[in-house]
Amino acid sequence: MRMFAAVLICRFLHFVGGLLGRGSSLPGLVALKIYPDILAHIKLPKAVVAVTGSNGKTSTVEMAAHILKAAGKKVIFNREGSNQIAGAASLILSACTLSGRVKCDVILLETDERYARHIFKYFSPTHYVITNLLRDQLTRNGHPEWVYNSIEPSIPRDTVLVLNADDPLVSCFADRADHTVWFGMDKQPFDTDKNTGIYDDGKFCPKCKAPQVYDYYHFNHIGSYHCTACGHKKADTDYTVTSADLDNAEIVINNTHKIKLSFASLYNVYNILACYAICSLIGVDEKLTCSSINSYVLKNGRIVRYRCGVNHGVFLVSKHENSVSYDSSLRYIVQRGGECAVIIIVDSVSRRYETGEISWLWDVDFGILSADSVKHIYLSGKHADDLSVRFSYTDVSPEKITVIPDIGEMTDTVAKTPYKMLYTVTCFSDKEKFLSRTQKEED
Repeated sequence: MRMFAAVLICRFLHFVGGLLGRGSSLPGLVALKIYPDILAHIKLPKAVVAVTGSNGKTSTVEMAAHILKAAGKKVIFNREGSNQIAGAASLILSACTLSGRVKCDVILLETDERYARHIFKYFSPTHYVITNLLRDQLTRNGHPEWVYNSIEPSIPRDTVLVLNADDPLVSCFADRADHTVWFGMDKQPFDTDKNTGIYDDGKFCPKCKAPQVYDYYHFNHIGSYHCTACGHKKADTDYTVTSADLDNAEIVINNTHKIKLSFASLYNVYNILACYAICSLIGVDEKLTCSSINSYVLKNGRIVRYRCGVNHGVFLVSKHENSVSYDSSLRYIVQRGGECAVIIIVDSVSRRYETGEISWLWDVDFGILSADSVKHIYLSGKHADDLSVRFSYTDVSPEKITVIPDIGEMTDTVAKTPYKMLYTVTCFSDKEKFLSRTQKEED
């Protein structure tokens, strides 16, 4: 009876929430109150794929779901990004029969790094993807090694572990499972032989803390590495980006399959590679995967095209408290090469909690915007003056920078000033404060 009641109420609340446009965690939260260990008693489909990591979870899951649906699979996934245990319960129970059987072929489950161990004490994923471990929300997550220790207990020995071989810390998870599949990228023309970030999280081996040597860096500490003492090194990859031409927005996987990119950033390349691995492991034909994902435009709001007065622009969601996310967006802007102006907004630091902790701004390589193609930079939001101080320690000319803390006033100013292209960089927490004052354009 508890199973029946919990599933019935969860499905009802999920239906009502859909009508009202509300979030997806409440139905699961209520169901767990009724039957706390209900997830241990649900009959799951043959494929349950978990995706966790600092960045790329939502995009990887969305693209994998798109491909699997094209392959005729019935898929459920937490498209709203509710990735803690209540969100997972909402997703699974709302797709259940009243007897507790999930009505789908594949569950794609984005999971929060800190809460995965709470979800997977009830059931095990058949495939477990870990994208990367970066400095992310330090107030909540501490440091990458701490997050590693949070994820480690969630990994069942019998899962198929799908790991980013280019991340030295993620690679250590291979010791936790009997079967590991690796994805990564070969050396590319844009790689560097030195770390170009503000900090160097790859300097020491995550296993023995001896010096770590890189053959090349893709970005920050992601690349080809080996330890001088214990032998920890980048593994040979099963799914490999053998060619990445970001100028022409295309990649080649395993020397065979070409995919066109709608958004030519390294983040997007890794997300596509991870979802390619997922779909291949589940049995989707690789040609179908490529045709389905060619020039795919994400629906999750990470990238939005807009019009601001006389200007066309691109909005790039970059996680506050995550310097690598910011660096990726700034590199993308400069890599595009055309003349532009850039808007950076830091108003609310976090959607999850109140904090004024902005030390992470000093980890962002804002000096990337010293490029000649960037003609002007607008700094806005409550922390505009903090941004201004941070920029004063870069090579960016002060004449390029305008500080306007009020987002509305800043938007009105930009709308009247013609630029060949605009880019806006900020977090989900500040997204609508800007976009609500612009007109959305279709891709």
